[in-house]
Amino acid sequence: MLEAMSDAGETTPKLFARLEKLEIDSTLESLLLYESQIDITCQGKEVIHRFQNDLSLPGIILVDRGGEFQGMISRWRFWEHMSRPYSLDLFYKRSLNSLYSFTQTQILILKGDTSIVEAARKSLERPTELLYEPIVVEGKNGGYLLLDIHQLLMAQSRIHELTSQLLDEKTYAHRIQTEKMASLGRAMAGVAHEIRNPVNSIDGNLEFIDEYSKNLIDLLKLYQAGVTIKSATIADFEEEIELEYLLEDLPKIVETMQVSAERLTHLVTGLRNFARVDDKKRQVINLTSCIEGTLLILHNQIKNAIEVIRDYEELPEIECYPGQLSQVFMNLLANAIDTLMERQEIEKDPQWQPQITISTRTVERPEDDRAIAIIIADNGMGISPQIQAKIFEEFFTTKPVGKGTGLGLAISHRAIAQKHGGQLKLRSEVGVGTAFEITLPVSRGNLE
Repeated sequence: MLEAMSDAGETTPKLFARLEKLEIDSTLESLLLYESQIDITCQGKEVIHRFQNDLSLPGIILVDRGGEFQGMISRWRFWEHMSRPYSLDLFYKRSLNSLYSFTQTQILILKGDTSIVEAARKSLERPTELLYEPIVVEGKNGGYLLLDIHQLLMAQSRIHELTSQLLDEKTYAHRIQTEKMASLGRAMAGVAHEIRNPVNSIDGNLEFIDEYSKNLIDLLKLYQAGVTIKSATIADFEEEIELEYLLEDLPKIVETMQVSAERLTHLVTGLRNFARVDDKKRQVINLTSCIEGTLLILHNQIKNAIEVIRDYEELPEIECYPGQLSQVFMNLLANAIDTLMERQEIEKDPQWQPQITISTRTVERPEDDRAIAIIIADNGMGISPQIQAKIFEEFFTTKPVGKGTGLGLAISHRAIAQKHGGQLKLRSEVGVGTAFEITLPVSRGNLE
């Protein structure tokens, strides 16, 4: 039987207690669902009040006066539209019909007896922009409830844990790595989702702030030119606020904010690319942007410690699986960071500068018209010939227990070779450093 959450929601302990009772074949009826609907002829302010009174509410189901289902609008999509210039004035006292005509999008409606695993699969098959839209659950009696996608992912994660307990001991390390990456992906996707809306709002409004501030400055200058004699009050106030400095510094502040907003936007894009779950379809991307997005994610580990040398050549766009390539770049860069930190700790040489060099080239190959080469090199410890022969084997690792599973390079090699028809090669010399070279065909025919 479907159980609906009250407006106040249930406490976190109760939610986790419910998740602990899940079984591998549990259905959506086992989860906590939101019973919140509103007449589509009501004014926009009614939805605002609903969302303000219940901060956990993921959306609102829209019905007609006869109670028939008309659609659904999610919390984030509602606020995204309402935060746009003039939207609040436009829709606050108007019928929800008006707003819904702008926000209407594809809705995933599932039966209450749908398994959690199947529901999670169907949810993740949606286009990227719809991944975090709530799911509408249809009850046996025809009523409609809402399921928060984050709760579904938590439930799916719990079921994944139950399934993992059945795995053979030989796959234990693989299971741990999969769970780590799944958790990391969910965390990154969640972070990107949460900060995307405010960042978009800030970035969009900064353009207006820039224009408005310039107009006000120009107006002030016209006033200054037209007023030949200033009162003592005006003169004192100009001196108090340091008017000349203010007029000079304000445009700089706005410009700095625009750069920061742009950086945040790139970070969100990088997080979403890395956590991408829709890699069943190839997409055309710019590899340089993909690399930079990965570097942005790793910025906290690199800044002030490692010098990154970029040697980029202008590359043609390539059709690929972006999430998998982001994972490959992440694995190679993370390994480079580890070996650089290891060498720095061992040698403690203040004159030695840890470096990562990233080079991109377009190369000619006999079997292809063109190919792209990406080289990620470090000046770390280097790898001995004995280890190089095993470096791409699954479960082989030189790291201490708990710090590596030996899957990163194996997964990277398989992603490049099998999924992209490319090559991943290693060059290394002990005491000098290591370089991984990725070669990807530009031709789309070589891809799966």
